[in-house]
Amino acid sequence: MNKLIKYVITDILRNKIVSIYTLLLFIISFGVFQLDDTTNKGLLSLLNLVLFIVPLVSLIFSTIYLYNSAEFIELLVSQPLGRKSIWLSLYTGVAVSLSISFLLGTGIPILLYSSDTTGTILIIAGTLLTIIFVSLAFLATVLTRDKAKGMGASIFIWLYFSLIFDGLVLFLLFQFADYPLEKIIVTLSTLNPIDLCRILILLQMDISALMGFTGAVFKNSFGTQSGLIFAFALLVLWALVPLLLSLKKFIKKDL
Repeated sequence: MNKLIKYVITDILRNKIVSIYTLLLFIISFGVFQLDDTTNKGLLSLLNLVLFIVPLVSLIFSTIYLYNSAEFIELLVSQPLGRKSIWLSLYTGVAVSLSISFLLGTGIPILLYSSDTTGTILIIAGTLLTIIFVSLAFLATVLTRDKAKGMGASIFIWLYFSLIFDGLVLFLLFQFADYPLEKIIVTLSTLNPIDLCRILILLQMDISALMGFTGAVFKNSFGTQSGLIFAFALLVLWALVPLLLSLKKFIKKDL
């Protein structure tokens, strides 16, 4: 299992796409901090970058990698290796590789310019988003053999969590503007890992004051130490649940 993980990590880190991804993150992160007047503005700009690019790259790259490794996976299954070990090794290798890429590309500039609590939480949140969307990519891939359908499912997942979900929440707010929906919105935010990460960072930057009563509800829910732990526990669940579902499907799947 360890040998397979090392092989996957080495194979991915040598990939030109991952190298370009790391370099672009590094250049953009440094550029953002250089262009903005204050550290908080830099972190806010970088937050939007992380929430937009990291999930997309994690989903698309993981999906393509799995489909391109189909023959390799079939070869592994034919060996005296358990399917559980194979799938978890592949997942660990992909997740660790993309996490290393994110930490090198974005983590280093953040630590150089903002090594405080907000910067640390942004690094942790970005790493967790990488792991979460790799899990979702594994689930989308194992559900269909067709590469086009798998890619379509991955793109839809990204669109849903990045754009469609927020649109549905805004529609709900406009339709029921006369009712107290703040607590419902807090509950709905836990159903989207991207929104959850955004809220955690904004709370650390004290921008929640600009969000009115809803911001105060967010601060009461996630602004305390116990709320922060609860939020990160939810993000860990977001990584584990799709992975376990994909593992269950892979074990029973006829290759």
